[in-house]
Amino acid sequence: MSAHRDLLTQLDAAIGDADHGINMERGFTAAAAAMETANGATPGEILLETASTLMFRVGGAAGPLYGSGFREAGNSLGKAASFGPQDLVDALRAALAGIQAVGAAVEGDKTMVDAWAPAVEALGREISAGDDIVEALGRAREAAEAGAQATVPLQARKGRASYLGPRSVGHRDPGASSTSLLFAALERALREA
Repeated sequence: MSAHRDLLTQLDAAIGDADHGINMERGFTAAAAAMETANGATPGEILLETASTLMFRVGGAAGPLYGSGFREAGNSLGKAASFGPQDLVDALRAALAGIQAVGAAVEGDKTMVDAWAPAVEALGREISAGDDIVEALGRAREAAEAGAQATVPLQARKGRASYLGPRSVGHRDPGASSTSLLFAALERALREA
């Protein structure tokens, strides 16, 4: 998020309050710092700690949305010390459901859901087909990026951008863009592991 702070802020300046990049950098920097003391924590516990950090450190709507997503993913994984590909799919589906429960958005509303939904669908499809998890995450990343790019011609129906009406058309949604970055980071982390 730090490397893309200025881009996310520029995207948000066009249709929001110009703080998405700053907020995301602040929240994810704090979450990364919290992980330094998370020795022995399970994956689910790490996600729950991340959720709390994001809810309290990320401003605007993104904090509650991402926080809810990470919380539901953490709850999905529970206290298990490890998880497999299908568990990851289930956790990301739970995250998407959490985000939608808070934001009441669906695909086509020009929100982060436009990147989350196709990414989760692609990952689930690839894992069900028996594909390698790293390759499946590559498809999820591609779907998230395509979903974010597909927000450009949409008119926003949710969030601050919806106040602009037709003037929101022609701009990429910052939340969908930060979601795309998260899926890219997830793929990169697994490739490096």
